[in-house]
Amino acid sequence: MLRSVLIDFLTQMLGSIEYKHPLRVAIDGIDAAGKTILADEIADALKNKGRSVIRASIDGFHRPRKERYRRGNLSPEGYYYDSFDNDAIKQYLLQPLGPRGTYDYRTTTFDFRKDSVWLSPVLRASPDAILLFDGVFLMRPELDEHWDLRIFVHIDFDVSLSRALSRDLELFGSKETIVERYEKRYMPGQKIYLKQAKPKRIADMVIDNNDPQNPTITSKSNNL
Repeated sequence: MLRSVLIDFLTQMLGSIEYKHPLRVAIDGIDAAGKTILADEIADALKNKGRSVIRASIDGFHRPRKERYRRGNLSPEGYYYDSFDNDAIKQYLLQPLGPRGTYDYRTTTFDFRKDSVWLSPVLRASPDAILLFDGVFLMRPELDEHWDLRIFVHIDFDVSLSRALSRDLELFGSKETIVERYEKRYMPGQKIYLKQAKPKRIADMVIDNNDPQNPTITSKSNNL
């Protein structure tokens, strides 16, 4: 389908869901799947309809470098198990926005580029707000029960690497470094996650985003 059609569908679908607390939406997928772009587009469309939207990303909840790389900077196990502070995601964002939550939340706890703690200001959510949280590994057991709706954005691994070669060049400095990190750390780490958590099975919706201009909904739960 055309991308505009998908965005319209997701906007209407999310906007029609009624909860007694903010709707917590996970937008999951492997590296370079297009999660952030999709979340931003949905957020803009919802805001244009007058909805209150909270945008956050897994990138705001890294662990310190010494913890992320304690198994080695190319370790796939280290990527999956050590990269992100799942307790902080729950404490500062998902639990406050959930049942019996205070609605007082933060969207960031750590600046990975500076390798230092950075707590974003405490904000207050409205009960009808929609949280759009993008990132990797979101349906892992430590987090899964805290989502109200789960979207998995699928791309093939070769597409992931191809996109990374242009997207991540400034971050890593060379294409050789990108290839090494993806082949030795990121893609094997994602395979651990896909095997253990089986996110495509538990997602409420799976979107094939190999062609971002013509994405396809490949599976959808009966509740949507």
